Amino acid sequence: MNLSTAEQLLVEQRVTNEAKSTAVAYLLLIFLGGLGAHRFYIGRPGSGLAMLALFVFGFATAGLIVGGLFILVLIVWSLVDLFLIPGMIRQQKAEVRDSISKQMYAESLLAVERLGRAGR
Repeated sequence: MNLSTAEQLLVEQRVTNEAKSTAVAYLLLIFLGGLGAHRFYIGRPGSGLAMLALFVFGFATAGLIVGGLFILVLIVWSLVDLFLIPGMIRQQKAEVRDSISKQMYAESLLAVERLGRAGR
């Protein structure tokens, strides 16, 4: 894909506008981490739902040993996510960048094709 410098700048501007914020992801983890809100925000609803299920089942069975295990797994998972969030945000930005670049490239090809038809 060959995009001009101006198109590349436009792609980076759109990535900046559309990508998720690391600070917001950390705030969601700190305040709503057990609910998986940060994972829903980043665009990982499957693992966000898994964290939410652990939270619900953990507190529903809190009187039993298994409830404590669910909560312990959730706590460890949240602590691991403290280190994974920057990478998840980078990956999300790369996906946005790739999507926008492909869209712009397709639009430029269509514009060239239209010019070719108009010249006939």
